[in-house]
Amino acid sequence: MEINTKLFISVTCTSFFTFQLLFYFVSYWFSAKVSPGFNSLSFKKKIEWNSRVVSTCHSLVVGIFGLYIFLFDEATKADPLWGGPSLANVNIAIASGYLISDLSIIILYWKVIGDKFFIMHHCASLYAYYLVLKNGVLAYIGNFRLLAELSSPFVNQRWFFEALKYPKFSKAIVINGILMTVVFFIVRIASMLPHYGFMYSVYGTEPYIRLGVLIQLSWVISCVVLDVMNVMWMIKISKGCIKVISHIRQEKAKNSLQNGKLD
Repeated sequence: MEINTKLFISVTCTSFFTFQLLFYFVSYWFSAKVSPGFNSLSFKKKIEWNSRVVSTCHSLVVGIFGLYIFLFDEATKADPLWGGPSLANVNIAIASGYLISDLSIIILYWKVIGDKFFIMHHCASLYAYYLVLKNGVLAYIGNFRLLAELSSPFVNQRWFFEALKYPKFSKAIVINGILMTVVFFIVRIASMLPHYGFMYSVYGTEPYIRLGVLIQLSWVISCVVLDVMNVMWMIKISKGCIKVISHIRQEKAKNSLQNGKLD
């Protein structure tokens, strides 16, 4: 157990410093190379841009890694509550390092990117992941929750388009918006049903009782807090998607009317 603890601490620290490096150095260089519009952004916009570049990198790493673990890691699936150290723990340690890194950036640049909901989200996630890594429990659940990160690249891309002043109803923004809504719903909203269904199915069983009251309550409360925020974000995203679809329909109707007049 001591060796695993050292491993998870090492992974968390490596993750933290890697994402710090991405934010302070790599993103500036990379963004200027791939997007000419980056250099014309204000200082505040560049800070949030770099923050979202790092967020996208983190989401792709833990999301894809998490999906692989969810589908193929038999060690994690064999015992969802008490499964021994596995790839899922490593993925959770990577996510923990990112969350600590992002929290430090949010606090340091609070006037630019400060957001109380992100503080709540990060703290709730970190507390849950700390319990997973410290006690060696619920790695399967922790990894399953990380699949939610697969929606973040689309959310961040929407912000990039807006920062670069793409037309609001351009094809790129519309396609990304629809994908964002669908993926966000699948990995953050629809996933609630199997998650809470599993929680109900193990309630009262011997492995569940062995978790202890602290971990049982932490499992429920942290997930509920995160899911309430996910529902709030889903409502906001859905309203935007409906507005875009309504605009497209209006434009099509207008074009059909104009074509009819021309005929």
